[in-house]
Amino acid sequence: MIKNILLFLGLLSSAAFFSQETETKKAKMDFYFNPSLNIGFNVQNRNNQTTNSQYIEPKRVGKITYGITAIGGYNFLPNFALGTGFKYSFIENNYHLVYWTIQPKIIFNPGDRPFYIDLNYGRQLNHSVISDSEFWGARLGMMVSYSKRLSQEGGIIFEGHQLNGKSNGFFIGLSYGITIFSNKNYTGYGED
Repeated sequence: MIKNILLFLGLLSSAAFFSQETETKKAKMDFYFNPSLNIGFNVQNRNNQTTNSQYIEPKRVGKITYGITAIGGYNFLPNFALGTGFKYSFIENNYHLVYWTIQPKIIFNPGDRPFYIDLNYGRQLNHSVISDSEFWGARLGMMVSYSKRLSQEGGIIFEGHQLNGKSNGFFIGLSYGITIFSNKNYTGYGED
C-alpha cells in the first residue's frame, strides 16, 4: 500500500515537474514610448466667448485643434501603466500650446488587441498669446500588434481646455499613433 502511494506521488510530482505548460500570467509592455497625432472639433457653444485681460475685444476659441503627443512610461501592472511626456496643440492663430502631460493608462485584455483608456492632464509650459492654460482629457482606443515591439493604435479623444483659468473649449476627435515597448513577449509576435 505504501509502495503504491509513493509510486503515485512520484508519478504525480514528475508529471508536474516535466510538464510543458507555460505561465498564465498576463503580459506587460514594461517601458513604452507612444507618439501620436490627433485632431479634434470644438463642440462647445460658439457663443461662449473668452476674454483676455490684455485685449479689449473678446476672442473665440477655434473650431478645430490638432497636435502631437509624445508619452513615455512604464506598464508595471498588467492592466495599468503610468506615463508622462509632452503635448503640442494648435487651437487658433497664435494658440501654439505646449503642455507637460501626465497619463495613467488602463488596459483591458492585454496582448495582441487590447482596448485602453488614457486619462490625461496637462499644464502649459510655453508662453504664447495665452499663458497658464491646462487641459483634462481621455482617449478611448485599441492597440493592434504589428511586430515584437511595436503596436499601432487608434482612438477617440475627449479634451476640455481651460485657457486663462476659464473653460474655453471641449474637443472631440480622433487619434492615431504607435507604441514601441521593451517587452518582446507582450504580443503573439514575440512568442518563440
